[in-house]
Amino acid sequence: MAILVALSGVLLTVPSDNQAEIYQYVDAKGTLSLTNVPSDARYHRVDLHPNRLHPVLSEEELNPMISRFSRQHQLHPALIRAIIKAESDFDPRAVSRAGAVGLMQLMPQTAVRLDVRNLYDPEDNIGGGTKYLRQLLDRFRGNLPLALAAYNAGEHVIDRYRTLPPIDETRQYVRKVLRYYRLFLARDLAATGHVIPSSEHAMPRPAPVSSIQSGR
Repeated sequence: MAILVALSGVLLTVPSDNQAEIYQYVDAKGTLSLTNVPSDARYHRVDLHPNRLHPVLSEEELNPMISRFSRQHQLHPALIRAIIKAESDFDPRAVSRAGAVGLMQLMPQTAVRLDVRNLYDPEDNIGGGTKYLRQLLDRFRGNLPLALAAYNAGEHVIDRYRTLPPIDETRQYVRKVLRYYRLFLARDLAATGHVIPSSEHAMPRPAPVSSIQSGR
């Protein structure tokens, strides 16, 4: 029996037996469709093998992709790693309650705008996530806390408040990413003896925690 579920922005579990294969496709409106009988080549197979349900990837495996996209979008690799750590803990199959998918937890509608074809593919997901973060940094004039808040809560929320919104989850998210960012920068410094200079990467500076708490 064919199983087909179509939904906008939310991913549901599709009941299936152990032999079923599930495929996903995001259309131009951001509707995510799941089926075990793909109707055309735009559907991509979702690997539901029990041994690979949560295939957490190492930083070493992702470093080549992170380096390439960091250069392309002028972001520091440590910042990209920090967002991946905070969003999915390096699990490319992670799905949030709201329907955000993959390493950098992109919503299906956002993925369409970013030309991401397969949300579960690490390269597609990181490429889309870094492109989105670059857009947010440009939109908020390089203000990293605001860009991170927009990544978490949406641009329209930041546009409404013009500062960090009074949303505990978003403020905690910003603090978490900045904490990981500093950690990865310090680790890079310890490992290499230097941090990639800003002339190579337009590196947003981590904001002090006090400025986040006060909303500046």
